[in-house]
Amino acid sequence: MRIGLLTESGYPYVGGEARLWCDRLVRGLGRHEFDVYALSRSARQEALGWVDLPPQVRRVRSAALWGEASGRSVLWGRRRAGRRFAECFTELAAGMAGASDGTTGTSDEVPGASDELADRFGSGLYGLAELARDTGGLAGALRSEGAVRALESACRAPGAHRAARAARVPDLLTVAADLERTLRPLSLDWYDDDTLGAVDLCHATAGGAAALPGLLARHFAGVPLLVTEYGVRLRAHYLAGAGAAGESTPSTPARALLASFHGRLAAETYREATVITPGNAHARRWQERCGADRAKLRTVYPGLEADRFAEVGEREEPGEPHTLLWVGRVEPAKDLISLLHAFAEVRKEEPGARLRIVGALADGDRAAAYLAHCRALAAQLFPDEAEDAHAVGANPVSFEEIGSPEAPDLADAYAGGGVVVLSSVVEGFPISLIEAMLCGRATVSTDVGAVVEVIGGTGLVVPPRNPRALAQACVQLLRDPERRARLGAAARARALELFTVEQNIAAFHGIYLEIVSHCPVRRETVNEAGEPVPFAHPAEASVPGRWAVGGRLAGAAPLGRPAPLGPAATTAPSWATRYGLRGHLGEVAS
Repeated sequence: MRIGLLTESGYPYVGGEARLWCDRLVRGLGRHEFDVYALSRSARQEALGWVDLPPQVRRVRSAALWGEASGRSVLWGRRRAGRRFAECFTELAAGMAGASDGTTGTSDEVPGASDELADRFGSGLYGLAELARDTGGLAGALRSEGAVRALESACRAPGAHRAARAARVPDLLTVAADLERTLRPLSLDWYDDDTLGAVDLCHATAGGAAALPGLLARHFAGVPLLVTEYGVRLRAHYLAGAGAAGESTPSTPARALLASFHGRLAAETYREATVITPGNAHARRWQERCGADRAKLRTVYPGLEADRFAEVGEREEPGEPHTLLWVGRVEPAKDLISLLHAFAEVRKEEPGARLRIVGALADGDRAAAYLAHCRALAAQLFPDEAEDAHAVGANPVSFEEIGSPEAPDLADAYAGGGVVVLSSVVEGFPISLIEAMLCGRATVSTDVGAVVEVIGGTGLVVPPRNPRALAQACVQLLRDPERRARLGAAARARALELFTVEQNIAAFHGIYLEIVSHCPVRRETVNEAGEPVPFAHPAEASVPGRWAVGGRLAGAAPLGRPAPLGPAATTAPSWATRYGLRGHLGEVAS
């Protein structure tokens, strides 16, 4: 099987999101071929390069969603193409602004709920894609004066969103710039018979721009689309306020328009996808709210390498019994401020307790400022302490990074903690909790995202932004080593059952086979005169191996693709010889 793997800011880049699970998936399905189509988000990401690719990755095509679009608008001076662009973009803008259903665009409106708006959005999107294919691209057109005027008209039309009606020219320019970056895949040459049009299945590893090439491959070539979301991109877009890292937050009208655009794109992706695989029930609820059909949803948990944590998980000693451990990316959503205040309460009950904060900075200056604030708060709450007048003082709170002497690798970090704590106020799928569970550690977590689904009764859960409740749960486990051991053993058993690489690969392998068997791509081969060639893709072409003789099927690859290099077989199978089909098979193939 030939898979088109679609990524955004991820695999195969070294610093990409979801890089690890994509790499494990590709390596675990060595019998399939993968063509990777990657969208990068920054020059730094491209400069870091790619991970080492396994041999089953046949090709990698990449494109940038950052920087300015190169080239002048190809529609410049072409009146008919210009009118066609205006018509299509007007439909897209009308679907975004809600200009046809007479609603006021309240905050309770579900993205994609209006069939009429969804149809107009889809019509405009695919119209722009067809125009880009016919003219060679839309470079510059999506940020042109005509595009801004179309957005303005949609915002001023009767029934537009209340927030959209307040949009001014700077807001519309911000929206047009975001649309131009997100819709750059429309202008790529990825949809002919030599690229995505030749694969058996497109697998988008995220929603948004990553799934857009899959939508176009389905539109142009009928290729089935599988969408996997471990963190719903639309949810992340809402939480981030639609602003890119390092950029100022857009105004309220611009945020409303961009939220509507990404909501419509998500709804169109879910409508056209053959199967949707959320990574947890939390993501599944978001997808359903955005219009996903429940019949298409299959929950597939992410898989971690259990062997990496096997040594720590199988140890009899429970780690440092008076040490609380936090592991993750340092950013405001992790609410380390509440954790530090909770630890102050813990120290009142357990004066010998320590807190280790092990992690790396998230991207952006905001994360660095947040870490500095956390360090300052820790120094204020916990002055350096010494056992006596002759001892050197030490702070009970330490900030460490993986690779430091205290934590050479991730498993060593978990080995040094007695209780693992998660204090987030916003969380998707808590990977750090699964790592702690694989290490056999008892956990205390806040009730956010998919935490309860992951823990499943093997740890303590408290409300978010409640330092006192967090402290009480930590004290309970610090004082009860037997309970820590029981919870840790149960957590490890649960993680080994649900969250391993093997179960993840097996699930996707089954979904791949199911999609291809139920939704095969129908391709028509024509001769030099443009006439269809009968039996150009016979059923026998789907049988792997080199067994046909005297015709094209000798050494044929699955689904009638070019045969691999190597000598053709010289013998036919026994059933072909027995029934006199040896020569006929060659005649049909040729």
